[in-house]
Amino acid sequence: MLNAADGGFDAQLEQLLAWQPEFEGDVVAVVADIIAAVRSDGDKAVLEYTRRFDRHEADSIDALEVGSDALQQALQSLPAAQREALEAAAARISSYHQHQKQQSWQYTEADGTVLGQQITALQRVGIYVPGGKASYPSSVLMNALPAKVAGVDEIIMVVPAPDGDLNPAVLAAAAIAGVDRVFTVGGAQAVAALAFGTQTIPKVDKVVGPGNIYVATAKKAVFGEVGLDMVAGPSEILVLCDGQTDPDWIAMDLFSQAEHDEQAQSILISPDADFLQAVLASMDKLLAEMPRREIIKASINGRGALIQVADLDQAVRISNRIAPEHLELSVADPEAMLAGIRHAGAIFLGRYTPEALGDYCAGPNHVLPTSTTARFSSPLGVYDFQKRSSLIACSREGAAKLADTAAVLARCESLEAHARSADYRR
Repeated sequence: MLNAADGGFDAQLEQLLAWQPEFEGDVVAVVADIIAAVRSDGDKAVLEYTRRFDRHEADSIDALEVGSDALQQALQSLPAAQREALEAAAARISSYHQHQKQQSWQYTEADGTVLGQQITALQRVGIYVPGGKASYPSSVLMNALPAKVAGVDEIIMVVPAPDGDLNPAVLAAAAIAGVDRVFTVGGAQAVAALAFGTQTIPKVDKVVGPGNIYVATAKKAVFGEVGLDMVAGPSEILVLCDGQTDPDWIAMDLFSQAEHDEQAQSILISPDADFLQAVLASMDKLLAEMPRREIIKASINGRGALIQVADLDQAVRISNRIAPEHLELSVADPEAMLAGIRHAGAIFLGRYTPEALGDYCAGPNHVLPTSTTARFSSPLGVYDFQKRSSLIACSREGAAKLADTAAVLARCESLEAHARSADYRR
């Protein structure tokens, strides 16, 4: 319980939000060794680390690849309700992301010079799908479908299969999303394999998707060799409530993120002190019903908070400071509040829009910036799988005109060859 009116609130909030991935010490050293081994030994190193970390025995990388027939079999064998839900979610996600697709453009100036931008899709991307404490078919859809909409030629999916176990729904989602190749490889070795390529696993242009601290550290280490979506931290939810929503609803919304991981963060802000107490009572009541209650309890006790504020305007200011991954505006007029929100990965408007709908099937992407990076980052989208090339086509008249300016600036920078290159076109 925090109160924004208390003198030490700012320091308390800073401490609450503090989270730094452990990109130091043993994790970095272990990841560096894995990347070096995969880069030099390829398939051999990937097989060794897969045996060591995932207890998954295989004689070759081919044995770790899941063929298209197996993907279709997984889809066909799913219970009807699960298949229908995955297909419905995929349709909504694809439809939403169609609106993000950018088109090439150009215009012609009076002298005939043509300027513009050509939009092209990446050729090959790798998607990492977690397979540790939980498996996420929804993550397959959220990572692969925007790439498909963008027009990516080939999608390579990696997913760990500890002890050889893999959720069939993950494979079914890959079939629905049109993933081209699937390898049951995880951890830093999977990221390295995608970044540098091996004898069997193709090198990709970009790696997207969340993972544990080793995956996050590996992604950071290979940046530059490949593109990245983001280096994600623990999941977060911030709820701003006027005190008029059912306390049980809000308690469960907070639990929905807390159950992901012990480091996940759930925060509620409200000007109504009695409501905060009511939500706390609901949390106490509902916790026993949760299958993942120990994880929820550790998350709420370690990084959760209920914050009392003077009014909703102050709640918005604190929200912008937190820059949450998920932001629920559980108030009577969320549209009026929306104008003041500067930083959030995804914004859920109104009492009937729980964050959980966004995780699965609303349509917008659930791969979102965390750890205050919503200040400068955006959700994963089609634009992450497209790149832009500038177009310049000078007419004779246009080249002569531009040469006057270019030559002066080139000589200002003591670059005579630049100047003469421009002068020759006069």
